[in-house]
Amino acid sequence: MLRTLIVAGAIVGILAAGCGPAPADKPTSETPGGAGSKLRIVFVPKSAGNPYFAEVSKGLEKAAKELGATVETQAPTTADATSQVTTIKDAVQRGCDLLVISANAPDTLNDVLDEARKKGVTVVTVDSDITGNETHRDASVLPVDQEKVGPALVESLASLTGSEGEFAILSAATDAPNQNKWIAGMKETLKNPKYSKLKLVDTVYGDDEMQKSTTEMEALLTKYPNLRAVVSPTSVGMGAAAQVLETSGRYPGGPKANGTGIVLTGLATPNQLKKAVEKGVVTKFHLWSPAEMGEIAAHLGSMLHSKKVTADVGKTFDVPGMGTKTFVDKGVVYVGPLTTFDKSNIANFDF
Repeated sequence: MLRTLIVAGAIVGILAAGCGPAPADKPTSETPGGAGSKLRIVFVPKSAGNPYFAEVSKGLEKAAKELGATVETQAPTTADATSQVTTIKDAVQRGCDLLVISANAPDTLNDVLDEARKKGVTVVTVDSDITGNETHRDASVLPVDQEKVGPALVESLASLTGSEGEFAILSAATDAPNQNKWIAGMKETLKNPKYSKLKLVDTVYGDDEMQKSTTEMEALLTKYPNLRAVVSPTSVGMGAAAQVLETSGRYPGGPKANGTGIVLTGLATPNQLKKAVEKGVVTKFHLWSPAEMGEIAAHLGSMLHSKKVTADVGKTFDVPGMGTKTFVDKGVVYVGPLTTFDKSNIANFDF
């Protein structure tokens, strides 16, 4: 998806030996990509210290063991496309075969990705695509059909508010492709007459940083005294917003709730919000499996690199333990439907 509680170092482990140039004159039968002794994978998330991308990294590592490949995560220090450009250049210079990247912007990476592909690097975007510039990468692994996320968030919001009241959106960065697509989907869905009493009063951006997201959430509570709900389609935003609501006591049933209180929903990993759900600060929210995205991206990237599959509409490929996946338009593969987390099931998940 998605940009998204800070766990320093959880995804940053840069393994110096993982992406050094491999001898081109010693191909072996172990080579998934056919160049060097092992397929060398580098994962570039949106930023460092984000537990959501730590899960993507776990999926990549699992798949790398199955493929006999090496994998490392190189995370930019800030959630902006410029930082990703520098990180990608470094990964390519060190001789990687497969670049897996969650894009921070839809059109800033075109040149650096083109340069990488000219050098034989296979590029697969994961969670966040370079929307409108898909020809600059080889394929994309996205969590769910992007057109369904916005409507699902509005429906969740409506069920929690009785389809009425003021609400705000706490997003990640202003140019995040996936966030913007979901927000556009929410706005389009709100045109339905059955949501006519829901009023979007503001959209703010926390840049996938805990402190800034906290500040933005606090400002929303101050600026909109009649605020009924907040939707945050990013796990950092959800985590920050939940903490602010708990501290303020303005959640439903809270000690300082105005009327029915302020409800919070959106997208986040279940481990981040288990305590908030148990305390009643959050009733329900959604996500998919970020680890599965990592697994699929590694296996798909390996097959694309070795030319065992092409990313054409309708083409299929198999992922061990996950069945058959099918390409839709523009080389996109979806992981699966949204999962809803609430008190009834959240204890069953651990990521």
